[in-house]
Amino acid sequence: MPASCRWLRSGPTCTRPSPSTTPPGSRSRGVSTRNPSPDPGTPLVAEFCCAELGAVLGVSTTAAKRLIGNALELRHRLPRLWAAVQSGQVPAWRARLVAEATAHASPALSMEAAGWIDAQVAAVAGKVGAAQLDRLVTEAITRFQLDTTDPDDERSPGETRHLTIEKDIVSRCGTIAVNASLDLIDALDLDHTLSHHAATLKTLGSTESLDARRATALGHLARTQTSMDLAGLLGHESSVVEDGQPPSVVEQSSVVEEARQRRLETPAARQLVLHIHLTAAAVGDGGISFDHLGRMEEGQRLLLLDQVRSWCGDSHTRVVLKPVIDLNQPSRANGYAIPDRMRDHVILRDRTCVFPHCTRPARRCQVDHIEPYDHDAQAEGRPQPGPTSTANLAALCTFHHRLKTHTGWRYTMVEPGVFEWTSPHGHRYLRDHDGTSPLASSGFETGLRPSSTTERRRPSSSNDDLRH
Repeated sequence: MPASCRWLRSGPTCTRPSPSTTPPGSRSRGVSTRNPSPDPGTPLVAEFCCAELGAVLGVSTTAAKRLIGNALELRHRLPRLWAAVQSGQVPAWRARLVAEATAHASPALSMEAAGWIDAQVAAVAGKVGAAQLDRLVTEAITRFQLDTTDPDDERSPGETRHLTIEKDIVSRCGTIAVNASLDLIDALDLDHTLSHHAATLKTLGSTESLDARRATALGHLARTQTSMDLAGLLGHESSVVEDGQPPSVVEQSSVVEEARQRRLETPAARQLVLHIHLTAAAVGDGGISFDHLGRMEEGQRLLLLDQVRSWCGDSHTRVVLKPVIDLNQPSRANGYAIPDRMRDHVILRDRTCVFPHCTRPARRCQVDHIEPYDHDAQAEGRPQPGPTSTANLAALCTFHHRLKTHTGWRYTMVEPGVFEWTSPHGHRYLRDHDGTSPLASSGFETGLRPSSTTERRRPSSSNDDLRH
């Protein structure tokens, strides 16, 4: 963290302006500013410097922002603890726990409240746990009578309900964690419904444990919405005649057909798109043989073929077949707009945002023209320097797309799916499907030690996949 502060001092920084004159995120002297630590008393820093720091340290931009925020919180709002870190009395990881607790407290802690917590923690050399930190923050809020209804604080202190699905953390069995805090009556109703459905599954022959059956029941609820007939809102007429008499046999058969058609018109609860990687060796006279492992595009996690088979066999799954995309065959389009098929090509090839150390799935990213598209080239009779071609397109998340557009970061595609990046300070990185590696650099000496110092050569082309 001390090195991070030295890095900030060597780059463009801004003093904290008056909130009445400069809104958060405004540009000052051409520098886009952000405050990684959201509380008063910490200075603004150049927004895009976090990316350079993260690349040098070998971590993501998000991790670098968090590191900078912790360093600013400690240095400017927790000076006693910061001094203990610099003297070696308190390990940096423990000090960062305190900084996280004070920086993200709700409501936001004043300088006086943060200073009081700093004095309490420094007295015990930072040896406090998460529970004790929560108690200290709560006591500071009460002691300094902080306004829990601060209109400038978008967080709701009294609201504790939430439902969190850890989509980025998938186990090797293909399961993820779900954590929720519900109203009492909602939680009791959900518990009763899950227990009832779990008992029904057991009656139907399921031999799974109770917990497994309850988890399965929750998935069924998500797909079927048994307590609401949303299909009835599609505009179909009722099967009961106006005079209240029951329908005839012919009418009953039409009602069955109507219900079947209604189910077909209702959107599928789950859409499953399979991208099958085929090579000449995989396709033989006896059919196609598949490996027992696959990879989820969301989260880049491995999963078993049996699990994919069970998803495809579910009646609530819509399976989509798409034409074959040869990732080795470049494609090109006229104009600036990117066709859907070309976008899918880039997503399948890159898998994630291609910025160094970024792992955001490509499906959530924007598709960037590596060499910018010149909208005036055709009118002026010049060749297009940035054509809409798979050889000139790459997946970038929103932040790194802005970074590339508005700063000195530049990159080129060495070969399909392999990119070489150069930072504003001259640091060079190679990004491919195996991750990010630093290359020999003639850039500015930072004094920071990256997490990996192994230099790599450009890999040879070895992509023979056909995907659909």
